[in-house]
Amino acid sequence: MALYDNVVELAKTYMGPAAKKFVDRQISGHLDIGDGSRLGASHVDELAKWCFTSGKLLMDEAKAQEFSDKVKALK
Repeated sequence: MALYDNVVELAKTYMGPAAKKFVDRQISGHLDIGDGSRLGASHVDELAKWCFTSGKLLMDEAKAQEFSDKVKALK
């Protein structure tokens, strides 16, 4: 689950303690892969897209884009 853990750690920078819940919701609701243990490199682009789309509801668009770009870089 190293990739999942890396995404959650990155998300904490932007969302604090809500990061895990946010990432879990993106994975289960949008990627339809169940849980973080199944998150692989092939899912990163789609996850980054949803981190931007959902993230901009919680933060300004520039920060959401930065977050999305950093998620993509984890691939």
